[in-house]
Amino acid sequence: LPFQSLPTTGRSKLQNQRAVLNQQILRAVRMRAGAENLLRATNNNKVREQVLLELSFVNSDLQILKEELEGLNISVEVYQNTEETFSIPLVPLGLKETKEVDFTLPLKDFILEHYSEDGSEYEDEIADLMDLRQACRTPSRDEAGIEMLISYFLQLGYIENRFFPPTRHMGILFTWYDSFTGVPVCQQNLLLEKASILFNTGALYTQIGTRCNRQTQAGLENAVDAFQKAAGVLSYLKETFTHTPSYDMSPAMLSVLVKMMLAQAQECVFEQIGLPGIRNEFFTLVKMTQEVAKVGEVYMLVNTAMNQEPVKENIPYSWSKLAQIKSDHYKALAHYFIATILCDHELQSGDDEDQQEKALSQLYDYMPEGLMILTVLKDKVQRKQLGKSHLRKAIVYHEEALRVCGLCKKLRNIDVLQEVLTAAHKRSLLKYAQQETEDDFLSLIQAPDILPKTEHKIETIAPHFSKVKVKDFFHRLGPLTVFSAKQRWTAPRTIRIHHEAGELGFSLKGGSPVQIYCLDPVCSAASMGLKEGDYIVSVGGVDCKWHGVNEVLEKFKSVGEQPIEIEVISCQDTAASMHSKSATYSVGMQKTYSLICLAMEEDKIDQTKKVPLKLPFLSWGTKNRQKAASTLCLTSAVAGSSQIKKKLSPFTLLNTESSLY
Repeated sequence: LPFQSLPTTGRSKLQNQRAVLNQQILRAVRMRAGAENLLRATNNNKVREQVLLELSFVNSDLQILKEELEGLNISVEVYQNTEETFSIPLVPLGLKETKEVDFTLPLKDFILEHYSEDGSEYEDEIADLMDLRQACRTPSRDEAGIEMLISYFLQLGYIENRFFPPTRHMGILFTWYDSFTGVPVCQQNLLLEKASILFNTGALYTQIGTRCNRQTQAGLENAVDAFQKAAGVLSYLKETFTHTPSYDMSPAMLSVLVKMMLAQAQECVFEQIGLPGIRNEFFTLVKMTQEVAKVGEVYMLVNTAMNQEPVKENIPYSWSKLAQIKSDHYKALAHYFIATILCDHELQSGDDEDQQEKALSQLYDYMPEGLMILTVLKDKVQRKQLGKSHLRKAIVYHEEALRVCGLCKKLRNIDVLQEVLTAAHKRSLLKYAQQETEDDFLSLIQAPDILPKTEHKIETIAPHFSKVKVKDFFHRLGPLTVFSAKQRWTAPRTIRIHHEAGELGFSLKGGSPVQIYCLDPVCSAASMGLKEGDYIVSVGGVDCKWHGVNEVLEKFKSVGEQPIEIEVISCQDTAASMHSKSATYSVGMQKTYSLICLAMEEDKIDQTKKVPLKLPFLSWGTKNRQKAASTLCLTSAVAGSSQIKKKLSPFTLLNTESSLY
């Protein structure tokens, strides 16, 4: 098992169960794909009946496995802080699972073919890359784990520029399992790897947020920060990788996840304000009413988004119900607070009625017919009746939250959730029972809705990749501005340089590496094959790809009048158009995924020997797009061969080629 070396913590056990479920789902999907193929191929009625029966069993099995996976996604108590708490649990995201990837042979072959260097000399760098990837499968739930994931993401930027040319695939197959459906997605595209690492970075932030101690100010501040950063990473993923072939990373799903994380941050802000205790004072309760109404509003928007297509089919049912419960619960608290204002704080002679009127008017968009804010403040009867109407509405919301919780099996088993909802319901019932029982015609008025407002605006925090310092593992290949997969070079040529009357016969220019400039066509170096524009990669057997002009000249001067050998390379000025790449993504099409998984599992590449390069299965959509409406062909941009003068970073290809996905 991929996670057998993990310590037996609750979180690692969940990840182990997730890995096992992913394998079971894969087997069921392959069986379903085979049965569907047989059903299409046969005309024998008896065989068709047997296949249809088998399909019904397989689909039932898949539904059960999906429910088990949902159970893992709602196992929120495992991720909460271990301190005794009386708070509604927060929802974390589970990490995406992946299969091992062996970079060794493809990278060594590419180094030999493209850079004309011995790939075996880079075995340590390749091993470091594979070790980092393996470690990213089980990151620690803290800032060190976040830094490691971002380090690998940045390293992938270097790897993409070094080893992944725009004209062909490298033969490295990346497999990642959908966090919600458990269905694997396989591609030879490095962008799948980069997107999945970003998703796991956001997921790890959510796990850090749920782990914070919500009984302390520092813990709640850290939780708010973690959820905002999680939302920032997921938002960046949605904007950068626009056509991901995985349900959990589709734009619609990511939009919902961003909303959910911001809602949880808003919830923690309310808890932070109320942590010292909520004083039963007029203006304090006005502020708390608006803050808690804001929490109810954002969860209502989350619940609405979760029930829209295409997200509805794949979002865990219990998450949607929990968002509905929280919306009702916090709306009930808002009505309870304003009822407390009206029932417990009669206008006294020393009170500033203008200030109270202004504060109370900010809570309402409208008042029930026949009522005015100032009149309600002054009239004891109207004040009591409006307060009781808010209490009745609070009780209705509390009862709805309890009802929904009771209907969902997964949520029904979360004890602390039941305790919080029940305690809040009883408190509202007690407050209502304490009020006078006489009713008049005003007792039939409906409590108006409360306007939400917050003084603590919650926004996404974009990831700051520049804070994580990463050194290119393959730094020895040379400056990335020159030595990249997009540029092709001749094999190094050895030129023996003779000093002629103290002159070399050429000048040098540029940064690293230096370039031949103003070459004398009749000098001895030119006769030996030196060309204008050649790059010097070695002087006297010493690698100088990172040396500047002064350093190279010093090496020439150090040998005096003695001849010296240099190695140079020439740019091959070729223009190659990138072939069309396509990604299969269709809402609610489990069948499409089963075909992808089946084809990819049966078409594994033997890493011990070279095989003819094959297009990935997802390119199937290019020539069959009229037959399969679910296949979306995304043609990439043409990549020219002109030399890139500006400095490349790990993100050079991030925006220009993210649509290849």
